[in-house]
Amino acid sequence: MPALSDYIDLSQPSLWVAVGSICFNPLFWNFVARQEYRNKVLTKLALRKPYLGCYLLGVTIFGLGILRDHLYQTALASQPTLPFLHYTEFKLVAAAVFAWGSILVGTSMWALGYTGTYLGDYFGILMDHKVESFPFNVTSSPMYTGSTLCFLGTALWYEAPAGLVLTALVYVVYQLALAYEDPFTGAIYARREAERASAASKGKQIDAAPAQASSSAVRSRRSEL
Repeated sequence: MPALSDYIDLSQPSLWVAVGSICFNPLFWNFVARQEYRNKVLTKLALRKPYLGCYLLGVTIFGLGILRDHLYQTALASQPTLPFLHYTEFKLVAAAVFAWGSILVGTSMWALGYTGTYLGDYFGILMDHKVESFPFNVTSSPMYTGSTLCFLGTALWYEAPAGLVLTALVYVVYQLALAYEDPFTGAIYARREAERASAASKGKQIDAAPAQASSSAVRSRRSEL
């Protein structure tokens, strides 16, 4: 009977480094973004320029993502392989899954723009309208879905069962991140809409005041006549 070590080598340090990187990245950007929203930490460090702070955070997140992917591939290279996945059909599936995941990630970044992709909402850089075009009409979280598919495609390409386990971890970590991010982001935009509604209401009151004054003046002149 095959042992666990025949499929996953838990003694490899690279495996645990990959696990740490996968867990760290969403934790990092959620913590930093919330500190920015509440205390404007990055904006202060960026000479009180929110766009600059967002750009710097984006570069950091992108760099951490590249490092995580490298650590993931390094881990898979030192893991046992499953001969069953060596067939050409699985290579084609791996390539197709990776390509689809890359499309979801790339098009979501294009649709959101730089600040929309890299948490500009937390810097007060809000989008005018909710993006509902492709790929957001396919999945509500195309960047996370696409990234997970890229991990899966890579695992299949390397023929490594450990990669499938790490992909499952990526999925779980992203779902946890979404559970925190979606309500928080929703609250940011709800606050913006409430402020807009309040401003519009005040504007109507201001517009109504001159009209009332003008009406009173007309009545006064008529009484004089």
